[in-house]
Amino acid sequence: MFMHLEVFYYIFILVAHMRSYCCWSVNNFLMTGPKAYLIYSSSVAAGAQSGIEECKYQFAWDRWNCPERALQLSTHSSLRSANRETAFVHAISSAGVMYTLTRNCSLGDFDNCGCDDSRNGQRGGHGWLWGGCSDNVGFGEAISKQFVDALETGQDSRAAMNLHNNEAGRKAVKGTMQKTCKCHGVSGSCTTQTCWLQLPEFREVGNYLKEKYHRALKVDLLRGAGNSAASRGAVAETFSSISRKELVHLEDSPDYCLENRTLGLPGTEGRECLKKGKNLSKWEKRSCKRLCGECGLAVEERKAEMVSSCNCKFHWCCAVKCEQCRKTVTKYFCVKKGGQRGRNESAGSRRKNLRLRKKH
Repeated sequence: MFMHLEVFYYIFILVAHMRSYCCWSVNNFLMTGPKAYLIYSSSVAAGAQSGIEECKYQFAWDRWNCPERALQLSTHSSLRSANRETAFVHAISSAGVMYTLTRNCSLGDFDNCGCDDSRNGQRGGHGWLWGGCSDNVGFGEAISKQFVDALETGQDSRAAMNLHNNEAGRKAVKGTMQKTCKCHGVSGSCTTQTCWLQLPEFREVGNYLKEKYHRALKVDLLRGAGNSAASRGAVAETFSSISRKELVHLEDSPDYCLENRTLGLPGTEGRECLKKGKNLSKWEKRSCKRLCGECGLAVEERKAEMVSSCNCKFHWCCAVKCEQCRKTVTKYFCVKKGGQRGRNESAGSRRKNLRLRKKH
């Protein structure tokens, strides 16, 4: 429920900024801010939601796991840091909005948008021509930029960082577009090919940005830079020298192993981790070491009983009846080393006392 509130908060902030715009034009289509909100708001909301979900997927087994408190894109919240995690949140949110707008354009949801056929008929390479119906990323990019970048009203280094990472998210969508081709020729031969660009699965965009997160660049500027014309110029010059495909941050990340109530960080104590299972990635298999061992915590094994519907059968007419199947599963959690030992010792003491009572 809280996650949905975050999305609506995000949209509320966006539309508040959109109303401050006089007018803007995309593909020769003039539209005022409030009218734009009415047409695109559902797509922006869905895009913001997809960004949140992808962030949680990408960091599910990391020490920082994309907590709800990190998802507020308010520019100068005292609770927010200008670290690489904030950079990722901005990039994946911006990418999610652009991706969804582009996809919905291709699905025919907007009257003023259709295929990108601007290069159709041009030679793209040896043996193939541009053609078909490419997804209109130009449209999605322009509209998402108006919505997402409207959050940034300042001109200091923090605002410059956020705008840069917003753009990196949009570049990620364009950079992961996939070329699809169709052969043409006599009797099924492939004399020439017609090719167009399609959106990938959004998971590909998330994977791309996760790699960028690991290689994010730290910009050495004072956090308050931007209070004068000279400092604003220095900030602009610094960021303009960095590729817009790269994520940037101004501060180092805190120690996510430890609880920090001031920053809203829960720490890794109590977190679940993975040790065994089919189709686990190396990153997932190492999660217990990363979340527990390297944070000075022990791994506790717990048995749990799961109940699920099974052996479902269709009965004429018209019902489906299922059995309730029970399965014992093993899960692993990070606990304090002393706490785990204390529980083991308590259990041992109880067994010892029970034996003594039986003797008497």
